[in-house]
Amino acid sequence: MKTVLASIATAATLAAMPVAAADIIVVAHGQANDPFWSVVKNGVQKAGEHTGANVEFRSPETFDMVQMSQLIDAAVNQEPDGLVVSIPDADALGPSIQRAVDAGIPVISMNSGGDVARDLGALLHVGQSEYDAGKAAGEKLAEMGGSKGICVNQEVGNVSLDQRCAGFAEGFGNQVDVVPTMNDPTEVQSKVRAALESDPDVDTVLGLSAPLVGEPAVAAVKALGRDDVLIATFDLSAGFLQAVADGDAAFAIDQQQFLQGYLPVTFLALNAEYGLVPGGDVPSGPNLVTQDAAAQVIDLSAQGIR
Repeated sequence: MKTVLASIATAATLAAMPVAAADIIVVAHGQANDPFWSVVKNGVQKAGEHTGANVEFRSPETFDMVQMSQLIDAAVNQEPDGLVVSIPDADALGPSIQRAVDAGIPVISMNSGGDVARDLGALLHVGQSEYDAGKAAGEKLAEMGGSKGICVNQEVGNVSLDQRCAGFAEGFGNQVDVVPTMNDPTEVQSKVRAALESDPDVDTVLGLSAPLVGEPAVAAVKALGRDDVLIATFDLSAGFLQAVADGDAAFAIDQQQFLQGYLPVTFLALNAEYGLVPGGDVPSGPNLVTQDAAAQVIDLSAQGIR
């Protein structure tokens, strides 16, 4: 009887003990000076707080697929309970991601790579269809009167950004030229201004980042006194949202990157504890933020949530 009681007491003690916190590693391609990724990281950290998971966020200093693949390999070697990755280049990152899957590590992709994630063994993807989002932006800008456009790409080599420009061209239905730049707002402003000066028929600018392209594009257009130019951008920043609210820009395309950081960590923590995981991808966007809604989002953007 004493043995039975002791066994019951031990079992009760073990049942009362908290489940070991899940170890989850996030490897993203975002560059350190891109404010977009600070919002993703905020989502990751908040999910860690809410779930009790031990979470690490890692990314290369520049857009470097070799370094990113090395970061994924290092994460696999640590044998975490879950791995979150963005996939801007499936050819470069695929072998490392498949190595994680082969090692039995649950993988969820976010932000980029939704079209290849399942083929690489990821459980699901949290993000938006970049091509469809670009197409929606093109259709809206054409509806607003745009007739000739440029798509400003600040991260050449990122397949997701190529998809945005391609979708924009289809939805716009008129001529679109891609303007490649570095992720330097000063350079972006100079190149947008040069594109508008060299071809006065350009009346539409689509940026692929609000702080790195959208805001400099607004500054370039203002410097030229071209109030006929439509400006839209992917993602949000307080500065660009203010331009939308003031009527100096058309709209921003919100993919809710906070959710892209928050949801995968939460899903993997639930999977580690209960074996639960959604049965399909989660679309975090796109949502067009136009003038009537821009003012409501500015404070949240400044706080690193939107």
